Amino acid sequence: MIPTSRKEMDALGWDFVDIILFSGDAFIDHPSFGTAVIARFLQHHGYRVAVVPQPNWRDDLRDFKKMGRPRLFFGVNAGVMDSMVNHYTANKRLRSDDAYTPDGRAGQRPDYAVSVYSRILKDLYPDVPVIIGGIEASLRRFTHYDYWSDQLKPTVLVDSRADYLSYGMGERTMLALAKAYDRSEGMGRIRKIPQLAWLESGAHYPDELTVSDNRIVLNSYERCLADKRAFAENFHYIELEANRRVASQLVERVGKQALVVNPPYLPETPEEIDLYYDLPYTKAPHPRYKGKHIPAYEMIKFSINTHRGCFGGCNFCTIAAHQGKFIRSRSEASIQREVKNLVQLPEFKGVISDVGGPTANMYGLHGKNEALCERCIRKSCLFPNRCENLQTSHQRLMDLYAQLEKIRGVKRFFIGSGIRYDLFLSKTGFLDESSEPYLKALILKHTSGRLKVAPEHTEDAVLQRMAKPSFDLFVRLRTAFDRIIAQAGVKYQLVPYFISSHPGCRMEDMQALARNKALRGLYMDQVQDFMPTPMTASSVMFYTGMDLKTGAPLFVERNQERKRKQKSYFFQKNTR
Repeated sequence: MIPTSRKEMDALGWDFVDIILFSGDAFIDHPSFGTAVIARFLQHHGYRVAVVPQPNWRDDLRDFKKMGRPRLFFGVNAGVMDSMVNHYTANKRLRSDDAYTPDGRAGQRPDYAVSVYSRILKDLYPDVPVIIGGIEASLRRFTHYDYWSDQLKPTVLVDSRADYLSYGMGERTMLALAKAYDRSEGMGRIRKIPQLAWLESGAHYPDELTVSDNRIVLNSYERCLADKRAFAENFHYIELEANRRVASQLVERVGKQALVVNPPYLPETPEEIDLYYDLPYTKAPHPRYKGKHIPAYEMIKFSINTHRGCFGGCNFCTIAAHQGKFIRSRSEASIQREVKNLVQLPEFKGVISDVGGPTANMYGLHGKNEALCERCIRKSCLFPNRCENLQTSHQRLMDLYAQLEKIRGVKRFFIGSGIRYDLFLSKTGFLDESSEPYLKALILKHTSGRLKVAPEHTEDAVLQRMAKPSFDLFVRLRTAFDRIIAQAGVKYQLVPYFISSHPGCRMEDMQALARNKALRGLYMDQVQDFMPTPMTASSVMFYTGMDLKTGAPLFVERNQERKRKQKSYFFQKNTR
């Protein structure tokens, strides 16, 4: 058990705790939640770990004091989502619920939760290290555009006053930190840990872009404030290094300090990934919630994650920025073990809601020649064209599906995660002999009658700014879908997702989308108003009003009323 209170610590016979994790989410002991994974992983390595979920930051701060002082350090995250995305819509309206809170109650975490929690801990325990991580800290580690304040903000380390920032998937970094503090290692040793960022005296670093061997000094925060092109230039190098197998250290001046960001670890081995998912999770919310409904848990409690990473490279997506481009897949044996354990749960009725990952059909995919991947600097293996070195066969994935179907107690499983249809389709047809059988199995066996896909737009000029393939490919998918369901004699639906108001998208582009003949007869209610989130190419385009490839001015819709009108065209069914 992972304790969440002093009483639970006492029941375990603990008179101290090594590491205390604070999170903006309710504590759910499931591998879909980063807090649980980090807690279980550190516990596996012999550390006593406690979790304080959704601490009250508005009272006498008793939640921040109740577990006492940890022996090693505090860890802080905002939860599975950035707290501002969690709180506000694309129109900056306050959301009325929170899927990661018991009974869906809103208001149980602060805006900019990482900074609020971290500052409180530094005030209460100034001599105890605070490590921030998770998606909010990870994607705000450099100078970033904050949509909700409409400001360019410095690294979150400034506002949070944290000692270190663990970015990306943090298991190895957090374990390395635990070992370093446990051994009383000095700052010099700690600052050699990969995937770690910190602030140091920066007087000896220049404030403009300087590229050298193994280190890139970016334009300073102050230069980015003064010149949007400097900010766009920084993003180019940040994204470039994020997509390298072996990257450089990045440095960015901010005032009299400098942000130093160590390069990431190499991608995990299958054995390392298996360990993360083989840990003894209860697969349930903590008993403190006494059976209360937590919407996010209900969505994922009977799901299976097969891999990490995404090489799609969509400009608006944060997955690759946080999880990385390279796919790290679990072994079939590990996935089968998790499914067999799932079958034993009293509430399980035989249906798995999702067997997938960030992109479900990237499981097991990799470069044909891995040596080429080690030198590659492309952000996407699919855009502007599919990499010739990419192995796209879905046979391993279909073999996995066949293995899971044989497990006693599994009646059916769905693929709820998104898919990339450009991994099995081209403008001329199916890519290989596994492609059509995969699509047939996906449609007829692993959906509930609706196949959801994300063309995102119909107009090529907008799709280019999104780094998405031509809409012609969706038209081919619809043709294949219609043929497959006709042959099977079923009346299933193809459900496309779209984005309005993306940088480069004008009112007439949404009008053209609404009138596109290829969408006639489809179930059409899935559209999302673009929301600029930190550390994405799309957010940089939104802030700078620039095409990031050419530097030319780019139309950006910032007016909230016109953004709503763009979205409204999608629902004007009489235009189709």
